[in-house]
Amino acid sequence: MMQRQFSQLDSVWPAALARRLGAMLYDGFLVAGIWFVVTVVHVAFARFVLGLEAQQVGQGPLQVASLRLLLVLSAMAFFIYSWTRGGMTLGMQAWRLRVQTPDGFSISVMQSLIRCLTAWVSLAALGLGYWWVLFDGERRSWPDIVSGTRTVVLPKRNK
Repeated sequence: MMQRQFSQLDSVWPAALARRLGAMLYDGFLVAGIWFVVTVVHVAFARFVLGLEAQQVGQGPLQVASLRLLLVLSAMAFFIYSWTRGGMTLGMQAWRLRVQTPDGFSISVMQSLIRCLTAWVSLAALGLGYWWVLFDGERRSWPDIVSGTRTVVLPKRNK
């Protein structure tokens, strides 16, 4: 996929922690909805395609592992698609945030994948990867640093 250059490059600035957390909260609700649908499909597949009895659904390491894998992959797909398509998720749109390369281009699938994997590590470290924004001179989080991207605030639209 070809990277596209974004507009408004002179009027964006690095995103602060509070704005990032607001977007993460919005996106958390979206991911929860995606996970709900994935779980319903997983249960329906086990029940009606595999023919398991109701008491057997969700039992056993294979069912648990497959559901967990689907949940992780669906969340990653949501973020990778959103970031490579337009640089922002729905939560980021609400908070006027965009992920881009340092020179203002859309990010690649590989950069998005690296951002996702680093985000899991950042969250697992009690959010330290995001608190890092408070200490980094360029307001970069661990996902920004590792993937070579920037999270910026867009100016308000003129009406």
